[in-house]
Amino acid sequence: MEIIVKELSHFYGVQKALDHLTFKVRTGEILGFLGPNGAGKTTTMKAITGFLTPSEGDILIDGVSVFKNPERTKQTIGYLPENNPLYGDMPVIDYLIFAGKLQGLDGRKLRERVREMIRICGIDSEKHKKIGELSKGFRQRVGLAQALVHDPQVLILDEPTTGLDPNQIIEIRELIRQIGKEKTVLLSSHILAEVEATCDRVLIINKGQLVADGTPEELRQQARGNEILHVSIEGESDDNKVFKALQELPQVAVVDFRNDKKGGFEIQSKAGESSTKDIFDLCVKNGWYLTELTPFEKNLEDIFREVTTEH
Repeated sequence: MEIIVKELSHFYGVQKALDHLTFKVRTGEILGFLGPNGAGKTTTMKAITGFLTPSEGDILIDGVSVFKNPERTKQTIGYLPENNPLYGDMPVIDYLIFAGKLQGLDGRKLRERVREMIRICGIDSEKHKKIGELSKGFRQRVGLAQALVHDPQVLILDEPTTGLDPNQIIEIRELIRQIGKEKTVLLSSHILAEVEATCDRVLIINKGQLVADGTPEELRQQARGNEILHVSIEGESDDNKVFKALQELPQVAVVDFRNDKKGGFEIQSKAGESSTKDIFDLCVKNGWYLTELTPFEKNLEDIFREVTTEH
């Protein structure tokens, strides 16, 4: 089920939280929704789920406006807010029955869906415990179960792994990936490695505006620009001699000393060129040992910082 966000703007008093934000989430896609604090992520998610009416713009879910037909669109959405509001005194199974009834389920259909959610979300061993007695990881699973109990086609997850330990994060990641095979998922997170491992596509906003959109690989390619190599050379005691020799190579644009523990050089090749062969031939010619020749790959964190930091 496709989500289309069109020219969305929203003000809190005089503060503009969203600034003509436009994007699309395709059917069956897991979209990672990123941005620094205050970028407008939660405001956007609240607007998509109908919890907030924006100042301008529209949101269409399967062609239906969230604001003109809220009852219809809310039936298609499952929502896990950042703070995961649960009733701590209720047993898990009672809470899921309660959540299902709120979504209009009853009778046999309700019982079947609750059993299915307990199985899918891996909470069978905890189903008779009170929610307040559960670990953070199991409470997140219960939150996912309530978001899915009415079998929505769209799932909105706002920071679903906040506060979880590494093992719990992996468990929730795998659960989301399984769910994403059948649902359209919009996932917000500050854990960038988690987004890169889980999501089909990444969208980054800053100050309420779209600043990057693409698969993790597409974003890396866009940010990569000229070839950058990390190079370590042994067999020559004078680093300045090596530095000068590297600078004189015809395919090299910039040479810098690296400041990390490994030492060596960072080399940027000229636009559209590769200097790997020239570096190798230089070492052979001078009898030097080439101990490292590694392309530098920008990760999602590097890209995030570039597009959200003012220079």
